[in-house]
Amino acid sequence: MSVLEKFKSIRTFVFDVDGVMTDGTVMVYETGEQVRRMSTRDGYSLQLAVKKGYRVIVISGGSSEGVRKRLEYLGIKDIYLNVHDKVKVLDEYAKEHVLDEKDMLYMGDDIPDYGAMLHVGLACAPADAAPEIRHMAAYISSFNGGQGCVRDVIEKVLKLNGHWELDLSLASK
Repeated sequence: MSVLEKFKSIRTFVFDVDGVMTDGTVMVYETGEQVRRMSTRDGYSLQLAVKKGYRVIVISGGSSEGVRKRLEYLGIKDIYLNVHDKVKVLDEYAKEHVLDEKDMLYMGDDIPDYGAMLHVGLACAPADAAPEIRHMAAYISSFNGGQGCVRDVIEKVLKLNGHWELDLSLASK
């Protein structure tokens, strides 16, 4: 099966946060608060995927409530933060919701994502992912983490399935 065919069969997106939805950097304020920057274009594609009936799951080792609030605002309900065993969470989720691994895409950027990426039909990575992750990924986005890689994979799946619609009525406003 070609990578394009794999994209077409995707019904569930699974994303890491740091290095995928963000550029991997964390701003630390004197108060100890840690802040991440996320792309609004990635956000648009995430909320569109949810509206079109795709499952969007976020599994992260981080535990930022700001990230949780942003994802909930986009309509994502399946958010797992402060996870130390991503494979276990992914497997339990797939069993609970009777999901076929071949219909799942996982995008990760670093060693903690490696195992989970082996358990899906389409393993993807941002352009700036760790070498080990780029080496095992079936698809490497031309975009870096936090700079459009999430939109890249979502847009491919939605376009291949006729779910990426351009609303030209918004262009005149």
